[in-house]
Amino acid sequence: MPRLFTGLELPPLIADHLALLRGGLEGARWIDRENFHVTLRFIGDIDHGTAREVVSALDRVRRGPMTLEIDGLGAFGGNKPSAVYARIVPNQELVALQAEQERIVQRLGLKPERRTFVPHVTLARCRGLQPGAVAHWLALRGSIMRLTFEVDRFVLYFSRDSVGGGPYVVEEDYPLVA
Repeated sequence: MPRLFTGLELPPLIADHLALLRGGLEGARWIDRENFHVTLRFIGDIDHGTAREVVSALDRVRRGPMTLEIDGLGAFGGNKPSAVYARIVPNQELVALQAEQERIVQRLGLKPERRTFVPHVTLARCRGLQPGAVAHWLALRGSIMRLTFEVDRFVLYFSRDSVGGGPYVVEEDYPLVA
């Protein structure tokens, strides 16, 4: 069964800048630069027939290109940190694209996403790390400059079996055209 999700790729220069943040958090599992992305909708493990339906349904998405902005760093998990990430400023176009994909997968019979959409780029997995260590890492790097980039397509990723963080393979791409 394929494990699928939709997302937005990062331009190489943005990925290079974020890769410079790696390190300084002992025990973190850092995501490889080539696997940085913005997840729109995690679809999960599905059968091949449903995967074909997802590919076809996503092909009907008609949205224009958009500008995204990274405005800082954050962590998921509170007192039990699970990941550190670069925060993406939500904008109307991004939220609408994600919501449309959510409706599409639900119409295909998949369960609704239970988590609120928080646009971000995961930099590292932090399970088992002390919250103070994560807070310290964020405090030292929290003032990253704002990074802006253009997005002109979204992709359907296939996630190979691993312990989180890739490798991810682009199965299909869908242009965002005005």
